[in-house]
Amino acid sequence: MRLIHDIPGGVHPPEQKFLSNQQPIRTAPLFAQYVVPLQQTVGVAATPIVSVGDRVLTGQPIGTPTGFFSAAIHAPTSGVITAIESRPAAHPSGMWDTAICIEADGQDEWYANKPVVNWRDAGHRDLIEHLRESGISGLGGASFPTAAKLDGQRPITTLIINGTECEPYITADDLLMRERAEEIRTGVEIIHQILGKPAEVIIGIEDNKPEALGIMQQAFIGTGFEVVSFPTKYPSGGEKQLIQILTGKEVPTGDIPSALGIVVQNVGTAAAVKQAVVDGQPLISRITTITGEQLEDTGNFEVRIGTRIVDLLGYTNNSIESRDVIMGGPMMGFEIKHLDAPIVKASNCLLLVEQHQQPVPVECIRCGLCAEACPASLLPQQLYWYAKADDHEKLDGYNLKDCIECGACAYVCPSNLPLVQHYRAAKGRVKVANEAKQRS
Repeated sequence: MRLIHDIPGGVHPPEQKFLSNQQPIRTAPLFAQYVVPLQQTVGVAATPIVSVGDRVLTGQPIGTPTGFFSAAIHAPTSGVITAIESRPAAHPSGMWDTAICIEADGQDEWYANKPVVNWRDAGHRDLIEHLRESGISGLGGASFPTAAKLDGQRPITTLIINGTECEPYITADDLLMRERAEEIRTGVEIIHQILGKPAEVIIGIEDNKPEALGIMQQAFIGTGFEVVSFPTKYPSGGEKQLIQILTGKEVPTGDIPSALGIVVQNVGTAAAVKQAVVDGQPLISRITTITGEQLEDTGNFEVRIGTRIVDLLGYTNNSIESRDVIMGGPMMGFEIKHLDAPIVKASNCLLLVEQHQQPVPVECIRCGLCAEACPASLLPQQLYWYAKADDHEKLDGYNLKDCIECGACAYVCPSNLPLVQHYRAAKGRVKVANEAKQRS
């Protein structure tokens, strides 16, 4: 029996997962138009390899990786390239970004699949390049290119598979584990091989998913991998928090899990790895939760990447009148300002919420609740003051870079301060300043 460790802070917002986890995964239909952004991962945007007027097939590469921290993109269905231009992006700022636009022909004619034959005998480099060319990236939110994450220089002794899905309302991973546990298992075995077969493999699942937990435990019998349950608390699914819960180890400030010989991958990413390697299918779809109070239709849908949000919500007959559309959950999600923006690789949820007057922020009363809630043991109050003052030295000294932007501090703040927005903006300013220093 594995010893489970608690993390500092954390909160218990209403889970509301029952709104979307009562039905099986459904497949969204094909739509007339698709908008596929070149930038869908942390790192560098893909480079387009098609031209306006080209006919493309489902799964055909339309953008090639640009360097190490990049991933390919593929046509979500067959059709004709109508434009390569700036379009609304699924981004907190409401920015526009370059995208490849496809008019679907309704045939969904597939490009030739290219599985890895005898993958158990394949070398590390062959599997890594296959994942890069298949466009696989983290599906748990961060969307880091999977090939880059698995191709580090440090030896790995522990692989952790994240089935936590701690954000309220979201149930995409829950349903995936219930329905496709065998795919996840094969994907984990492939990742295990790529990493040189680390001695320890742990699949972590919060205890509010009993059905998924039982199915996953059954699926992993005979693998030597451990499926572990632990108490529900937000944000247990944060990468560093999950490591602490399952191993008791803390990732050093400013470093990444590989410093401890650990790699973390999401269950959805594992399933995508299986589909790429065994089935030869690139990442052209994902499971997305559609949820909210008093909606016409909630649940989980397999959605093609590039599907416009307005089309998907129209299909589910959910009215957006007097509602805001949040991509992600209520804690870390952001409002979608343009509903023509597409579903991308990181789009795990569309949450529809009633429009209401935002509480008016008032001055910090120095109550300390934010520090008690912070899972990274930071001092959010101090970071707030230094972010407002744009004091980069103090922000660095108080470890702003370790903030995971989980929103626990803002959730408990009696002054209704938008703390995460301040931290996010400050990180951006610090990054720009550091880049300017390096150039000078």
